[in-house]
Amino acid sequence: MKRIYHQILMMWAILLMISCGRPEQRENIDFERWGSYWFQGNAEISSFDLMQYRYGEAREGTAVLVYVTEDFSRNNQVKLDDPRGAGRDAQTVLKLNQTRNFITGIYPYSMMTSVFTPVRELSQAVKITSSVQEWCGQSFIQLNLSSGNSYTGQLHSYFEQEGDESFAISGLAEDDLWNLIRIDPDQIPIGGINVFPSMMYQRFTHQQLTSEEAFIRIQDITPQRRQLELTYGSGKRTLKIDFRKEFPHEIMAWEEIEIMSNGQQEVSRAERKAVKVIDYWTRNSLEDEYLRRELQLQ
Repeated sequence: MKRIYHQILMMWAILLMISCGRPEQRENIDFERWGSYWFQGNAEISSFDLMQYRYGEAREGTAVLVYVTEDFSRNNQVKLDDPRGAGRDAQTVLKLNQTRNFITGIYPYSMMTSVFTPVRELSQAVKITSSVQEWCGQSFIQLNLSSGNSYTGQLHSYFEQEGDESFAISGLAEDDLWNLIRIDPDQIPIGGINVFPSMMYQRFTHQQLTSEEAFIRIQDITPQRRQLELTYGSGKRTLKIDFRKEFPHEIMAWEEIEIMSNGQQEVSRAERKAVKVIDYWTRNSLEDEYLRRELQLQ
């Protein structure tokens, strides 16, 4: 009898260890339906007409959103080469690569931000990277989730006042909102919350990255569309993202409103013009260039 009692205690201990070590899961998501779109071995590519403010003037350009699911390493926060052999180190993330390209006078800007957000686990983005290339030079910033809503970061820049530096920051990443919309808009916290701005905004302003109280709301704007609105408590910046009400909640447009120190309002906008769901990584031959025309990228 004692032996049986001891075995029962051991079983409960093991179950307790497993449950404590298992990350909290997202709730109220139909992952069978979700996976029918996101786990089909393709990526979703959307192209946008972009009007981006830079140096006080509106610049015409192009933006692209590339969404795809990947197997990611929990420990190293990189894409796994062998997901099946990774065991508990493997997790599924939704990756967004957002690019923006525009011209400032004689020289071009090329920007890209990547955001990696766990799909099933109740977690913020585990990694965010962003880079900027223009004729003055280039810069790169990376955030890695350390615990909860706390990140460690590194910035590498050609500007002397920035140089190479490490920092820490806590809060909800603005860049994470784009992924949470696609995972499930109901996963987005509504109301007042500490948020830190997008990596592209940080690169535009060259200001130290800090979080501040902000307000998030989601409202219907047409029978088919909803809009996420993020307003920072300072009143200097507002982000609006329009997306389809129905799954898979495609991003249709966005607007960034910034109030400058002189009171002038600068509004950057993007409107979707084309979308394709495709395994783009296999379409790398000359004969595949027609796909860029279909995406209105040429």
